[in-house]
Amino acid sequence: MFFFTQRHAFHLVDPSIMPLLSSISCLVTTLGAVLYFHGFVAGLNVQLFGLFSILTCMFFWWRDVVREGTLEGCHTNIVQLGLRYGMILFIVSEIMFFFAFFWAFFAASIAPTIEIGNVWPPKGIEAFNPFEIPLVNTLILLCSGSTITYSHHSITAGNKKEAVFGLVLTVLLAVIFTCFQAFEYVSAPFAISDGIFGSTFYLATGFHGFHVFVGTIFLVVCLIRLLSNHFTIEHHFGFEAAAFYWHFVDIVWLFLYVAVYFWGGN
Repeated sequence: MFFFTQRHAFHLVDPSIMPLLSSISCLVTTLGAVLYFHGFVAGLNVQLFGLFSILTCMFFWWRDVVREGTLEGCHTNIVQLGLRYGMILFIVSEIMFFFAFFWAFFAASIAPTIEIGNVWPPKGIEAFNPFEIPLVNTLILLCSGSTITYSHHSITAGNKKEAVFGLVLTVLLAVIFTCFQAFEYVSAPFAISDGIFGSTFYLATGFHGFHVFVGTIFLVVCLIRLLSNHFTIEHHFGFEAAAFYWHFVDIVWLFLYVAVYFWGGN
């Protein structure tokens, strides 16, 4: 009988169909959004199906990663270091993603064209008051950044009870933020089809809201794992990744508040 001994600390990932399915789901979601924006009846259904497919892929893919890191012990120290680098690079790519929206917004607002009356906001657009719901949401996200940091420090200190408390508060604040943004959209005096202002506003804040939604799922998964004793003082990269992502969401919102709501809306 021959026994195989692994002579390195790296993790050779098993073949998986999840990357392919996730890519197809993103394509279907984008296609559905384009159809919906152009008034096709089935566009919304296609988009919702794509979103459901993305969430399904997230569940099974994250399940596999959790199993590899928790039950199979594949996430050695050097593997965790590689995962941290990967998360940092992913966040950098997300920064570039939002950079495009800010570029479009500033290109239209700094030098408004004659088609929109040479003024910003364009004539006929009533922008949001930055000192109402947008300011409340800013305070909520800043508080959520503090609570998740508190939870992280509690994990590193071996205090599970305080870590759970901080993470639950973070999830609640995230849900409250999403509810306020949904209320803002429902009561908005302009739509995404109302020229360059509506397009840039809803694309920037809408994609941020989607990132908040994904981040909330990320935090809920971490909460379940924390209650299941998956995290230790030395081994809690899953939580660190969620914290990195959530701090990124906080920072992007600060730029959105200052640029889009405060400066661009007056």
